[in-house]
Amino acid sequence: MRLQSFDRQCTAAETFDRVAPLLAGYGITRVARHTALDRIGIPVWCAYTPNARSIVVAQGKGATDADARTSAVMEALERAIACDPPVAATRASMADLTRRGRAFHALPGLVASGHDPLSADDETDWVEGRDLVSGETILVPWQAVVLDRTIHDSRYWQSSDGLASGNTPEEAILHGLMERVERDAHTLWQLRPQAARQACCVAPSGFDDPAILDAERRIGDAGLTLRLFDVTSDLGLPCFAAFLGPDAARLAGKRLRHVDVTLGCGAHPLPRQAALRAITECAQSRLTYISGARDDVFPADYDRPLAESIWHAMMAAPVARTFAEQPACTPETLIDHLHERRAGPMIAVRLSPPERPFAVVKVLAPALENPEGKRRQRYGTRALRQALVQG
Repeated sequence: MRLQSFDRQCTAAETFDRVAPLLAGYGITRVARHTALDRIGIPVWCAYTPNARSIVVAQGKGATDADARTSAVMEALERAIACDPPVAATRASMADLTRRGRAFHALPGLVASGHDPLSADDETDWVEGRDLVSGETILVPWQAVVLDRTIHDSRYWQSSDGLASGNTPEEAILHGLMERVERDAHTLWQLRPQAARQACCVAPSGFDDPAILDAERRIGDAGLTLRLFDVTSDLGLPCFAAFLGPDAARLAGKRLRHVDVTLGCGAHPLPRQAALRAITECAQSRLTYISGARDDVFPADYDRPLAESIWHAMMAAPVARTFAEQPACTPETLIDHLHERRAGPMIAVRLSPPERPFAVVKVLAPALENPEGKRRQRYGTRALRQALVQG
């Protein structure tokens, strides 16, 4: 597959105007600006879907209000569609599919905790995806694609990881892929020794980007501390993790809660875009705890002590580095770039109907590491290989 661009097809405001008439039909009743609940001023918006089968509140962030508002409604649309995707399913076992000559991937790494991987004769529902390298159709388990919390005892871990939207399917695939790259890179970075993690801390000034410098200024003016880490993996696509927390005096006291420091991550072929996503996402995460609006945040989250590893991340000393303006690959070569670095298979399942003025896809990259979740298998071969090398 060849992507056409790393940029959006149209502006955030234009995308919002295209999808706004459809929001009520997907149960999205309200869009709200949460920015002013905090003192930083980085735009954060929310979209509400009261009868959602997953979480009710979707959030969006960006350098401008238009970016954040559109980000919120697109995330709400992603989840609304993924709860009940209008895609045809085929009931079969792996043995049946093999006899029919159908290509499939059973995604054993996404099997939920308490369940066994599919055996050859276990029947399940399968949906069609597209192999992004070969372009061929490949079947994947429906339960690994859907995001419906009302399903009792799902065999597969349900997650929004790799779920993405865009003005076109190609746009959505790019962002779904970047989320998978980001989650993989962050997981591998977390497994590195503490000293190696802290050595990745970089100064935001190295990007010489107005939006990044503005976000850094806003955070400093609010009396807060930003720490940015280059967590780029062997895949060679820029990825950053950002932590946002109290000033040095409070950090030195160490009596901090889990909610006092928030995390954001971002991956993108352009380093400045990846860093900006990470920074705006940690501001969004901070507003999640301030607003208390997300229905996957619980009272116990506000009582948990801050993890020692996060405290050490906040105490890291930033290193001045200059980041390249040019991406490591072109849109046309992105899939090949990842394939050559053994990131495949990469599978995209289109969840939205083709007549809509937007696209929602689920991107699966089973060779890459996944974030924490209630899965039977926490780590994959990439993490285990890194652990062996470090050991």
